[in-house]
Amino acid sequence: MGLRLLLADDERDFVDTLAERLRLRDYEVQVVYDGAEAIRAATSNKPDLVVLDLYMPGLAGDEAIKQLKMMYPAMPIILLTGHQAVDDNGTSPVSQAFACLTKPLAFKDFVAIVEAAVREGTTTGRGE
Repeated sequence: MGLRLLLADDERDFVDTLAERLRLRDYEVQVVYDGAEAIRAATSNKPDLVVLDLYMPGLAGDEAIKQLKMMYPAMPIILLTGHQAVDDNGTSPVSQAFACLTKPLAFKDFVAIVEAAVREGTTTGRGE
C-alpha cells in the first residue's frame, strides 16, 4: 500500500481529480472539503501527509495548519493556494508547511514534493 494522504480543498473538481490521479499511483487518498473536516480526518486516520488549501471558507488552511501542528508536530503539510504570492515573514502558519504551492499544479512536480516531504520528515503523522 502507498502513502496515506489527506487532501483538503473546497474546489471539489480540482481536489477530486488530484485524488484520482494520486490513487492511480497507488497512494491511499482521503478527500475532505474544508479545514474542520481536515482536522477530524487527520485525528482519526493519521495520514502520512496532509495537503491543505490555504483559502477555504470556514476553517481556512492557515488555521487548520496551526491546529494540526499542535497535535502532530512532525506531520508534513503542504499548502496550496490559487493566489500568486503568499507573504510569509517566518512567523505565520505558512512557515510551518513543508511547501506552499500555487495552483494549477504540475502533477509530476507535485508528486516529487509529496515524496520529498514524507522522506525528509523525521516521523509520519501516524501514532503521534
